[in-house]
Amino acid sequence: MCWRFVTSDEKLPGKDVTPDPNHDGVTHLRDLYFKVNPDYTGRFTVPVLWDKKTSRIVNNESSEIIRMFYHEFDDLLPEEYKNVDPLPECLKDQIEETNEWTTQEAYEKNVKQLFISLDRVEAHLASGPGPYYFGSAITEADIRLYTTIVRFDVCYVQHFKTNFRDIRSGYPAIHRWLRKLYWDIPAFHDTTQFEHIKKHYTKSHTQINPFGITPLGPVPDILPKDKEVAAVAKA
Repeated sequence: MCWRFVTSDEKLPGKDVTPDPNHDGVTHLRDLYFKVNPDYTGRFTVPVLWDKKTSRIVNNESSEIIRMFYHEFDDLLPEEYKNVDPLPECLKDQIEETNEWTTQEAYEKNVKQLFISLDRVEAHLASGPGPYYFGSAITEADIRLYTTIVRFDVCYVQHFKTNFRDIRSGYPAIHRWLRKLYWDIPAFHDTTQFEHIKKHYTKSHTQINPFGITPLGPVPDILPKDKEVAAVAKA
């Protein structure tokens, strides 16, 4: 993965799509890894949690970073947000178990297992109280699952050939859940840039897509809440 920073002359969607605001001249994420350790030989992975005071990488594991943000900075938050808990103790075991079989890595290792997992998610959402994975409150299960599902139709189906079914025509409960998060919750909508998703995969995986062709579809990237693909609407 190249994981480069945008340059000042590029006009890409997203208000936070900027050059590295803390390091002049840094063009790629690897520059920060080497800044911390010039002899670094591992992978350059994201996300990266950077400490500006000590100029070092605190963590680069998404499952650990997400939990740091739950309560580590509560003293900086308004009172109303201190009580938000995406990992309530009463659901912790269920969320942990869900995380085990809905990871992003699942689709890379085994396409059949991926669709078994999607079938399981669909059955859970179709039979549950909703609208979120464990009912009326968003939890870590929603946050982690969203990052995979929102990429599925616009990228995974064509890029990784996970084409048994797509979300919009094959998984109605997942599709409702996805659109609820995207259209109703700004934190999901505002941090999802479909152009970035498509171009990152199609331009960086040269072993899969040597010519770097980025498909235009599906159109639209995500359907409105009151619309369905023709086959689903007719059914």
